Amino acid sequence: MEQEKLFDRSAGALIEYCRTHGLTVATAESCTGGLIASLLTDVPGSSAVVMGGCVAYTNEVKQAVLGVPASVISEHTEVSAPCAAAMAEGARRLMGASLAVSTTGYAGPGGGNEKNPVGTVYLAIASRTGTVTKRFEAPVGSSRTEVKRLAALFAISLLLESARENENRP
Repeated sequence: MEQEKLFDRSAGALIEYCRTHGLTVATAESCTGGLIASLLTDVPGSSAVVMGGCVAYTNEVKQAVLGVPASVISEHTEVSAPCAAAMAEGARRLMGASLAVSTTGYAGPGGGNEKNPVGTVYLAIASRTGTVTKRFEAPVGSSRTEVKRLAALFAISLLLESARENENRP
């Protein structure tokens, strides 16, 4: 129950900030499966902020819908910072949003490798000032649901941070 309140507060703070500062948001989600968009749209008034979202679970959708170059996936894999960046940039462009967030990773229990174990999620925020990527690692032993929820919460906090930075720049 306490975690639910944290999600509500975080999403609510982002929606309110974006609404009062004229910013809009889009999502491009792989491993979080639309959870970020769901959490944001749970907030009353989110329709003034959330432009849309894309659950790009397969590489084909990442490429065809979001415009992720095949070379990014072949050179870096779909679970990488370059892929997350291309996904966020594609969502921002496609939906005409001020900010876009993306997630791609290994929620588990399968997948992962030595470089990117289960629980690794790459996130990106695309804005008018550029694209920033972050790597998130859920605590070892986290369930699939926990990985998704923690990554979504991290994404919302990154969006709020980026919104504040973008609003305060010329």
